[in-house]
Amino acid sequence: MIRRVLVVVLAVLALVVLVPAVGAGGFLLWMREQTPAYSGSASVPGLDRPVEILRDRHAIPHIFAATERDAYFALGYVHAQDRLWQMETMRRGGAGRLSELVGTRFGDWALRLDRSMRTLGVYRRAEAVYEDMPPDVRGAFDSYAAGVNAWMETHTEALPIEFQLLRHTPELWRPADSIVWGKLMALQLSGNMYDELFRARALQSLSPEQVQDLFPTNPPGAPVTLAAELRGMDLTRALAALPNLGFDTASNEWALTGKRTTTGKPILANDPHLGLEAPILWYLARIDTPNHSVAGATIPGVPLTILGHNRTVAWGFTTTHSDTEDLFIEKIDPQDPTRYITPDGPKPFDTRTETIKVAGQPDETLTVRETRHGPVLTSPDLVAGVAPEGHVLALAFPGLTARDTSPEALYRLNHAADAEAVREALFLHVAPQQNVVYADTAGTVGFLSPALVPVRRAGDGRVPVPGWTGEYDWVGYIPFDALPQAIDPPAGQFVNANNAVVGPNYPYLLGSDWPDPARAQRIGQMLEKEQFSVEDVVSQQMDTVSLPARDLLPLMLTVPPDGKQMAEALDLLKGWDGRMVRDRPEPLIFDWWLRELVRTLFADKLGTLFLPYWDLRPRAIQHVLAEAPQWCDDITTPAKETCAVALAGALKSALAQIERRRGPNLASWRWGDEHKADLTHRLLGRIPLLNQMFDLTIETDGGAFTVNRGTTRVRDPQNPFAHVHGAGLRAVYDLSDLGNSRFMIATGQSGNPFSPHWGDLVRSWRDGGTLRLSGDRGALAAEGARLLTLIPRDPGKSS
Repeated sequence: MIRRVLVVVLAVLALVVLVPAVGAGGFLLWMREQTPAYSGSASVPGLDRPVEILRDRHAIPHIFAATERDAYFALGYVHAQDRLWQMETMRRGGAGRLSELVGTRFGDWALRLDRSMRTLGVYRRAEAVYEDMPPDVRGAFDSYAAGVNAWMETHTEALPIEFQLLRHTPELWRPADSIVWGKLMALQLSGNMYDELFRARALQSLSPEQVQDLFPTNPPGAPVTLAAELRGMDLTRALAALPNLGFDTASNEWALTGKRTTTGKPILANDPHLGLEAPILWYLARIDTPNHSVAGATIPGVPLTILGHNRTVAWGFTTTHSDTEDLFIEKIDPQDPTRYITPDGPKPFDTRTETIKVAGQPDETLTVRETRHGPVLTSPDLVAGVAPEGHVLALAFPGLTARDTSPEALYRLNHAADAEAVREALFLHVAPQQNVVYADTAGTVGFLSPALVPVRRAGDGRVPVPGWTGEYDWVGYIPFDALPQAIDPPAGQFVNANNAVVGPNYPYLLGSDWPDPARAQRIGQMLEKEQFSVEDVVSQQMDTVSLPARDLLPLMLTVPPDGKQMAEALDLLKGWDGRMVRDRPEPLIFDWWLRELVRTLFADKLGTLFLPYWDLRPRAIQHVLAEAPQWCDDITTPAKETCAVALAGALKSALAQIERRRGPNLASWRWGDEHKADLTHRLLGRIPLLNQMFDLTIETDGGAFTVNRGTTRVRDPQNPFAHVHGAGLRAVYDLSDLGNSRFMIATGQSGNPFSPHWGDLVRSWRDGGTLRLSGDRGALAAEGARLLTLIPRDPGKSS
């Protein structure tokens, strides 16, 4: 949502403010002045002892410090050098303060986001987390903030162009600003609240049998009944059949024990999938101190390494997709609207007033209410048609509880000495639930899904439920020892690609639905041989085989050809092996055909529900073609269409659309012409004439169901197959030699479009290249690393 705000609002500001302000020559000089100093020395306040920062040829900082405190300080300093605008939008988005920058002149996206963040109390809760931190963890966040502020107070280059564009000077960094990122990620990766709302609305027009056809792979969940006075409908049977909508977050991870590797020690692979942009979310960095070293992927604004390794342990994450959010329908006391009904009688809402500053307009005052379950949602888009008159919706989510020790868990994970210490660190993790694979240099490999996962008195969490009866209240959380976990698997491997982590006999409810298992199945196929090298695993991360394409083609190719173009397309697909490679026409023909087939089968029956449902949906298509042919009939016509008619019509439509965009020669069509990674600056990339300078978009392999994942947004009428979501980071950890671990991010280290490190990693990322984060001072210097020395400033000196 933050990204959407910047796209819609700030792009227009760019046109209005920037272009008239500077000529071409002045603009180039202006941008050069923003390039941060990567060599020399800087005298900074707040440092205890000198710190050496060696930047390798890709500007990745290797921080050599005498103490951890100084190392965190230096990480804050280099993050501010390279990514201050990214940090600013993150903290303002979480604090509900974007409207201070952009106002409402170009829409109300920022204001709506601010209202949501204030309603959820995200920043207030981040501040409370900071106050509860133990001293060593708080010290890391304090030192990091001091480093960010040291750069802001002493920098000689201009502020990043985005600040100048908006004529904005950033405030000093606070430790709570760093904690906000974890809160935002917890909300983003635990978003089943939106699925609950969709289910509640869908059940007003769809039967359970229809829903089961739409989502055929999901298992039935335990039934839940909404109170008759709320809905006037019996949902018992419907809820047993109603599955999830699918997920916009995904990742891969697998770990091999030493018996399965050529090194005799574990190898661990991880590539988290999030939205693509420039610069990418991730920032590579390495810290080396006498007592602590860590290397891997950091997030600008956060002092800790999110994914990486220390001297003895490596770890990776995927999202569990468990159900840890519940919406409770609260009944307002009809005698007193300041109170709501509970099992123990009416209780007052906890109420506070939030003031939102809006650029160019008067402040807005927002009254926020909370119940015993959580904050009351106020957005009309969220609650319309779900909460009846006299009722409100409240969100229960562990990430919004009074005590959240997740930052401490990550700090302890960064410092874990062995596999058992990893487990002890993850005991403190609250939200979001993640599947963590880990390994240590002694050879232990483990898997654990830590978080606070609610145990419900009744229900399965798939639709909003009454909050006043207590019938559906949470009665606790799954005990830590009962969470999904194991070490040293007999098969020598753990694999997770957001597929189900537990079977039907698991004694607790983690969730009712899971994403498509195709990526996990493909990883399993690639791991069928006995042993693998680091290079083998790096290659596996780039695999482009689509198992759903291989499964569906025999059913789809039964359609008889109608015309030369259609016959040529079918011949191409008959010889295709299902690999989604950018230089071939078959992936483009297949995915566009699948897109049109989903529309042909479901749009006429779903009406306004179709747009949010519209995706590639291979499992639903397979189910219809093999078991539910009634969906092939177009209910808007008097004729009874067969699946052969639907298949032919969808293919003709797909071919016609591709021809309009790519010409009539099928042999010249290429997947890469449409499948391009959307690596654009969300503000600067929309300035006419200059946008080409800021655009890092590149053709890519892969698709929505390949290990090398290239997710598209097929409902986008302009660019239905743009690669908008995928592995912005890839990592492979070698536990026989952690210095041989491999990393890659999608863009470059710098957020400055005129820096040579703005997009210097794009091609290497696309083509499967890797980097190592290793080497002592001498080795790095010999390879041409630039040295910046941070020197403690005498408090009595002003410069």
